Amino acid sequence: MTTAHSSFSARPGLIRTVLVRGLAAFLIMGAAFFGTAGTFAYWQGWVYLGIVVGLMLVALTYMIRKSPELLERRMRTHEKEQTQRKVIGLSYLPLVGAFVLPGFDRRWGWSGVPPAVAIAAEVLVVLSYGFVILVFRENRFASRVVEVEQDQQVTSTGPYAIVRHPMYLGMTLMYMATPLALGSYWALVPAAAVIPTLVARILNEEKVLVRDLRGYPEYRQRVRYRLVPGIW
Repeated sequence: MTTAHSSFSARPGLIRTVLVRGLAAFLIMGAAFFGTAGTFAYWQGWVYLGIVVGLMLVALTYMIRKSPELLERRMRTHEKEQTQRKVIGLSYLPLVGAFVLPGFDRRWGWSGVPPAVAIAAEVLVVLSYGFVILVFRENRFASRVVEVEQDQQVTSTGPYAIVRHPMYLGMTLMYMATPLALGSYWALVPAAAVIPTLVARILNEEKVLVRDLRGYPEYRQRVRYRLVPGIW
Protein backbone atom coordinates (compact mmCIF):
# COMPACT_ATOMS: atom_id res chain seq x y z
CA MET A 1 0.00 0.00 0.00
CA THR A 2 1.52 3.27 -1.07
CA THR A 3 1.08 6.47 0.88
CA ALA A 4 -1.66 8.77 -0.35
CA HIS A 5 -1.75 12.50 0.14
CA SER A 6 -3.18 13.32 3.55
CA SER A 7 -6.63 14.75 3.96
CA PHE A 8 -5.52 16.97 6.81
CA SER A 9 -2.59 19.19 7.64
CA ALA A 10 -0.19 18.82 10.52
CA ARG A 11 -1.35 20.85 13.51
CA PRO A 12 0.99 23.61 14.73
CA GLY A 13 0.92 22.02 18.18
CA LEU A 14 2.08 18.71 16.75
CA ILE A 15 4.95 20.35 14.88
CA ARG A 16 5.92 22.18 18.08
CA THR A 17 6.00 18.87 19.94
CA VAL A 18 8.21 17.34 17.24
CA LEU A 19 10.63 20.28 17.32
CA VAL A 20 10.84 20.27 21.13
CA ARG A 21 11.52 16.55 21.20
CA GLY A 22 14.06 16.89 18.42
CA LEU A 23 15.90 19.68 20.26
CA ALA A 24 15.86 17.63 23.46
CA ALA A 25 17.29 14.63 21.61
CA PHE A 26 20.03 16.83 20.12
CA LEU A 27 20.99 18.22 23.53
CA ILE A 28 20.91 14.80 25.21
CA MET A 29 23.06 13.21 22.51
CA GLY A 30 25.46 16.15 22.61
CA ALA A 31 25.79 15.81 26.37
CA ALA A 32 26.27 12.05 26.06
CA PHE A 33 28.98 12.38 23.41
CA PHE A 34 30.98 15.41 24.52
CA GLY A 35 30.31 15.17 28.25
CA THR A 36 31.70 11.65 28.46
CA ALA A 37 34.53 12.46 26.04
CA GLY A 38 35.49 15.46 28.14
CA THR A 39 36.15 17.52 25.02
CA PHE A 40 34.45 19.07 22.00
CA ALA A 41 37.37 17.89 19.85
CA TYR A 42 35.49 14.73 18.92
CA TRP A 43 34.87 14.82 15.19
CA GLN A 44 32.97 11.53 15.09
CA GLY A 45 30.43 12.95 17.53
CA TRP A 46 29.95 16.12 15.47
CA VAL A 47 29.56 14.21 12.21
CA TYR A 48 27.06 11.81 13.76
CA LEU A 49 25.02 14.64 15.26
CA GLY A 50 24.98 16.48 11.94
CA ILE A 51 23.83 13.38 10.09
CA VAL A 52 21.06 12.54 12.55
CA VAL A 53 19.75 16.12 12.65
CA GLY A 54 19.82 16.38 8.87
CA LEU A 55 18.00 13.09 8.39
CA MET A 56 15.42 13.97 11.04
CA LEU A 57 14.68 17.20 9.19
CA VAL A 58 14.29 15.28 5.92
CA ALA A 59 11.85 12.83 7.55
CA LEU A 60 9.96 15.65 9.26
CA THR A 61 9.64 17.64 6.02
CA TYR A 62 8.37 14.56 4.19
CA MET A 63 5.74 13.75 6.82
CA ILE A 64 4.51 17.34 7.13
CA ARG A 65 4.08 17.63 3.35
CA LYS A 66 2.94 14.12 2.42
CA SER A 67 1.61 12.34 5.49
CA PRO A 68 0.94 14.44 8.60
CA GLU A 69 -1.19 11.62 10.03
CA LEU A 70 1.96 9.47 10.02
CA LEU A 71 3.78 12.23 11.91
CA GLU A 72 1.04 12.13 14.53
CA ARG A 73 1.38 8.36 14.83
CA ARG A 74 5.16 8.63 15.21
CA MET A 75 4.65 10.95 18.19
CA ARG A 76 2.62 8.42 20.17
CA THR A 77 4.46 6.94 23.12
CA HIS A 78 1.83 5.09 25.17
CA GLU A 79 2.02 1.35 24.52
CA LYS A 80 -1.24 -0.52 25.11
CA GLU A 81 0.43 -3.94 25.15
CA GLN A 82 2.00 -4.79 28.53
CA THR A 83 4.64 -6.98 26.88
CA GLN A 84 5.73 -4.07 24.70
CA ARG A 85 6.12 -1.82 27.73
CA LYS A 86 8.35 -4.41 29.39
CA VAL A 87 10.45 -4.89 26.26
CA ILE A 88 10.94 -1.14 25.80
CA GLY A 89 11.97 -0.83 29.45
CA LEU A 90 14.59 -3.55 28.98
CA SER A 91 15.96 -1.84 25.87
CA TYR A 92 16.82 1.43 27.63
CA LEU A 93 20.00 0.24 29.37
CA PRO A 94 21.80 -1.15 26.27
CA LEU A 95 20.65 1.84 24.20
CA VAL A 96 22.09 4.28 26.73
CA GLY A 97 25.29 2.23 26.85
CA ALA A 98 25.66 2.29 23.07
CA PHE A 99 25.48 6.09 23.01
CA VAL A 100 27.43 6.87 26.21
CA LEU A 101 30.31 4.39 26.00
CA PRO A 102 31.88 5.90 22.81
CA GLY A 103 32.61 9.16 24.62
CA PHE A 104 34.50 7.37 27.38
CA ASP A 105 36.25 5.35 24.68
CA ARG A 106 37.33 8.63 23.03
CA ARG A 107 38.55 10.03 26.36
CA TRP A 108 40.68 7.05 27.34
CA GLY A 109 41.59 5.71 23.90
CA TRP A 110 40.37 2.14 24.32
CA SER A 111 39.54 1.34 20.68
CA GLY A 112 41.39 3.35 18.07
CA VAL A 113 38.82 2.84 15.31
CA PRO A 114 40.43 3.94 11.99
CA PRO A 115 38.84 7.06 10.45
CA ALA A 116 37.96 5.08 7.29
CA VAL A 117 35.94 2.60 9.37
CA ALA A 118 34.15 5.43 11.20
CA ILE A 119 33.31 7.16 7.91
CA ALA A 120 32.02 3.89 6.40
CA ALA A 121 29.83 3.44 9.47
CA GLU A 122 28.50 7.00 9.11
CA VAL A 123 27.54 6.13 5.52
CA LEU A 124 25.71 3.04 6.80
CA VAL A 125 23.85 5.23 9.33
CA VAL A 126 22.69 7.45 6.46
CA LEU A 127 21.61 4.47 4.35
CA SER A 128 19.82 2.83 7.28
CA TYR A 129 17.91 6.00 8.15
CA GLY A 130 17.09 6.50 4.48
CA PHE A 131 15.71 2.96 4.39
CA VAL A 132 13.46 3.79 7.36
CA ILE A 133 12.18 6.87 5.50
CA LEU A 134 11.39 4.59 2.56
CA VAL A 135 9.36 2.43 4.96
CA PHE A 136 7.45 5.54 6.04
CA ARG A 137 6.67 6.24 2.39
CA GLU A 138 5.16 2.79 1.94
CA ASN A 139 3.28 2.52 5.22
CA ARG A 140 1.41 5.50 6.64
CA PHE A 141 0.32 3.34 9.59
CA ALA A 142 3.91 2.92 10.85
CA SER A 143 3.12 4.05 14.38
CA ARG A 144 5.75 4.23 17.10
CA VAL A 145 3.55 2.03 19.27
CA VAL A 146 2.08 -1.38 18.49
CA GLU A 147 -1.54 -0.88 17.50
CA VAL A 148 -4.04 -1.65 14.72
CA GLU A 149 -6.40 1.10 13.58
CA GLN A 150 -9.90 0.64 12.27
CA ASP A 151 -9.13 1.43 8.61
CA GLN A 152 -5.66 -0.12 8.57
CA GLN A 153 -4.68 -2.52 5.78
CA VAL A 154 -1.72 -4.81 5.28
CA THR A 155 1.22 -3.12 3.56
CA SER A 156 2.97 -5.51 1.19
CA THR A 157 4.82 -3.25 -1.26
CA GLY A 158 8.37 -1.92 -1.33
CA PRO A 159 10.54 -3.31 1.49
CA TYR A 160 7.46 -5.05 2.94
CA ALA A 161 7.62 -7.45 -0.01
CA ILE A 162 11.00 -8.66 1.30
CA VAL A 163 10.62 -8.76 5.10
CA ARG A 164 7.62 -8.22 7.36
CA HIS A 165 9.31 -5.67 9.63
CA PRO A 166 11.61 -3.56 7.45
CA MET A 167 11.60 -0.57 9.81
CA TYR A 168 13.19 -2.73 12.53
CA LEU A 169 15.74 -3.92 9.98
CA GLY A 170 16.74 -0.32 9.26
CA MET A 171 16.87 0.47 12.98
CA THR A 172 19.02 -2.59 13.69
CA LEU A 173 21.55 -1.63 11.04
CA MET A 174 21.64 1.91 12.40
CA TYR A 175 22.16 0.70 15.99
CA MET A 176 25.01 -1.58 14.96
CA ALA A 177 26.69 1.11 12.84
CA THR A 178 26.44 3.81 15.52
CA PRO A 179 29.29 2.64 17.82
CA LEU A 180 31.74 2.44 14.90
CA ALA A 181 30.54 5.79 13.57
CA LEU A 182 31.35 7.22 16.99
CA GLY A 183 34.78 5.56 17.02
CA SER A 184 34.22 2.74 19.51
CA TYR A 185 34.52 -1.03 19.23
CA TRP A 186 33.50 -1.54 22.86
CA ALA A 187 30.13 0.13 22.36
CA LEU A 188 29.23 -2.67 19.93
CA VAL A 189 28.55 -4.82 23.01
CA PRO A 190 25.55 -2.82 24.33
CA ALA A 191 24.42 -2.11 20.76
CA ALA A 192 24.24 -5.85 20.08
CA ALA A 193 22.30 -6.30 23.34
CA VAL A 194 19.50 -4.20 21.80
CA ILE A 195 18.83 -6.91 19.20
CA PRO A 196 17.16 -9.42 21.59
CA THR A 197 14.74 -6.72 22.71
CA LEU A 198 13.88 -5.98 19.07
CA VAL A 199 13.26 -9.67 18.48
CA ALA A 200 10.97 -9.83 21.50
CA ARG A 201 9.14 -6.73 20.29
CA ILE A 202 8.64 -8.25 16.83
CA LEU A 203 7.33 -11.57 18.21
CA ASN A 204 4.76 -9.81 20.36
CA GLU A 205 3.82 -7.40 17.57
CA GLU A 206 3.16 -10.33 15.25
CA LYS A 207 0.69 -11.78 17.75
CA VAL A 208 -1.19 -8.48 17.81
CA LEU A 209 -1.21 -8.18 14.01
CA VAL A 210 -2.41 -11.77 13.49
CA ARG A 211 -5.18 -11.15 16.01
CA ASP A 212 -6.31 -7.71 14.90
CA LEU A 213 -5.21 -6.94 11.32
CA ARG A 214 -7.26 -8.46 8.53
CA GLY A 215 -5.13 -10.19 5.92
CA TYR A 216 -1.99 -10.41 8.06
CA PRO A 217 -1.98 -14.24 8.39
CA GLU A 218 -2.09 -14.50 4.58
CA TYR A 219 0.67 -11.90 4.29
CA ARG A 220 2.83 -13.98 6.65
CA GLN A 221 2.45 -16.92 4.29
CA ARG A 222 3.60 -14.83 1.32
CA VAL A 223 6.53 -13.08 3.07
CA ARG A 224 8.33 -15.68 5.14
CA TYR A 225 11.02 -13.63 6.86
CA ARG A 226 10.44 -11.22 9.71
CA LEU A 227 13.66 -9.22 9.82
CA VAL A 228 16.58 -10.63 7.81
CA PRO A 229 15.97 -12.16 4.38
CA GLY A 230 16.93 -15.83 4.25
CA ILE A 231 17.64 -16.01 8.00
CA TRP A 232 14.70 -15.00 10.22
